[in-house]
Amino acid sequence: MAERLHIIITGDVQGVFFRAGVQGEARKRGISGWVRNVPDGTVEVMAEGGRAALESLLEWCSHGPAGASVTEVKSERASASGEFADFIIRR
Repeated sequence: MAERLHIIITGDVQGVFFRAGVQGEARKRGISGWVRNVPDGTVEVMAEGGRAALESLLEWCSHGPAGASVTEVKSERASASGEFADFIIRR
């Protein structure tokens, strides 16, 4: 059964290919949704998929790509909406 995971990543996470990394990791795991930079300097992720795949993506977000320095990861779970067909980078 699919779930939704909303993730906020704090730290030095913009300008270090974090969004592209999340997109690649999500697609590898069959996760749909989106990732975007937020004006406050955080990265926001809305992801839908199986529980194990989402847990794996959440773990990846705790360190991110080389060059990132993650200081905090917050997440909230919800029921999947099924509204996403792919995993995209939002501008």
